[in-house]
Amino acid sequence: MGGVGVQVAIALGSNLGDREAHLNQAVQELGKILTDVRVSTFINTKPVDVLEPQPDYLNAVVVGNTSLSARELLNALLAIERAHSRERKTAKAARTLDLDLILYGRETINESGLEVPHPRFRDRDFVVGPLREIAPEMLEDLP
Repeated sequence: MGGVGVQVAIALGSNLGDREAHLNQAVQELGKILTDVRVSTFINTKPVDVLEPQPDYLNAVVVGNTSLSARELLNALLAIERAHSRERKTAKAARTLDLDLILYGRETINESGLEVPHPRFRDRDFVVGPLREIAPEMLEDLP
């Protein structure tokens, strides 16, 4: 089934619990809904724009292809987060797992709860660096 569907980029982050285990499990779960999966190096980063002191994040980016719509993919990402006990108590709160849909092909989507390309990803080295590592072509000619 290789090469089928739309190429997507998903940012992964964790700063609670066993961060590496959370990311590794998320990569395995993403492998069930994506083909041609590529995974960046995991990098340790300081929290950005947080309201209270937090542990460092472990971040990565996964690129793959999907036959799911952007909304279906977002729902799958939210389900994976919930399976990892992700709680959304406050914005930018510490989290066991954060999965952000960064790019969905070359599409621009602006719907309730779904904005692609992710509005702040270009300002986040912990997304741009790993994405450049595994799929630099996705950063070219973005809307």
